[in-house]
Amino acid sequence: MKLYYIGILKNDSKPAHELAVETDLSSYSRFTKQNYAEFMSVFSKTVAERTRPGQRQDIEEKTYTFHAYGRTEGVAGIIISDPEYPALVAHQLLSKVVDEFLAKYPRSSFANSTPTLEFKPLKDYIVKYQDPQQADSIMKIQKELDETKIVLHKTIESVLERGEKIDDLVQKSDGLSAQSKMFYTQAKKQNSCCLIM
Repeated sequence: MKLYYIGILKNDSKPAHELAVETDLSSYSRFTKQNYAEFMSVFSKTVAERTRPGQRQDIEEKTYTFHAYGRTEGVAGIIISDPEYPALVAHQLLSKVVDEFLAKYPRSSFANSTPTLEFKPLKDYIVKYQDPQQADSIMKIQKELDETKIVLHKTIESVLERGEKIDDLVQKSDGLSAQSKMFYTQAKKQNSCCLIM
C-alpha cells in the first residue's frame, strides 16, 4: 500500500490550481520522478475540475487510484494511491487535510488569486499514512482482533494435534475443584447442540 500524492486544489475555475501539494515518489528512479510528478499534477487537476462540491469519488487508472473530495469553499482534496490502499482511510485523511487547510487558509486568502501556499502538515500526513493500519484506529483495532483470533485458533489446534481433548484436561486438572469440574460437565451437556466437534 502506497500514497504518492496529497494535494489541495482550487477547483472553482478552470484550470484547477494546486494550492498545496506533497508527494512521495521514492519508489521511482531519479530519472523518472519528475515525469511522474508532472503526470500526477495534470491528472489531479483534471480530477479536481470534475469533482463537484460535496462529492467524494474514487477513480482507478491503471496502477493508481485517485481519491477526491470536493468542498463548497472552491477546493478539492486529492490523494493518489495504489489500488490496494483502503478508500475509507484515504477519504478520512482527505476530510482531515481539507478541514485543517481551510482552518488555516480561509477562502478569502486564495479566492481571487492562484497562490502556492505552505501547508506543512501534508508532509507529516504523507509519511504517517503510508501505513493505513497505524493511522486509522478502526483498521488498527481490526488487525489486533484478527491477530488475537489467529493466536487463539493456533492454541486450540496445537492442543488437539497432540491428541488431547479439553475434557481430558479438565478431568486431570488438579487446579479445578470438584464443583468446577461438575459445572463444566453440566454446561457441556446444556450446550451440546451448540458445540462444534
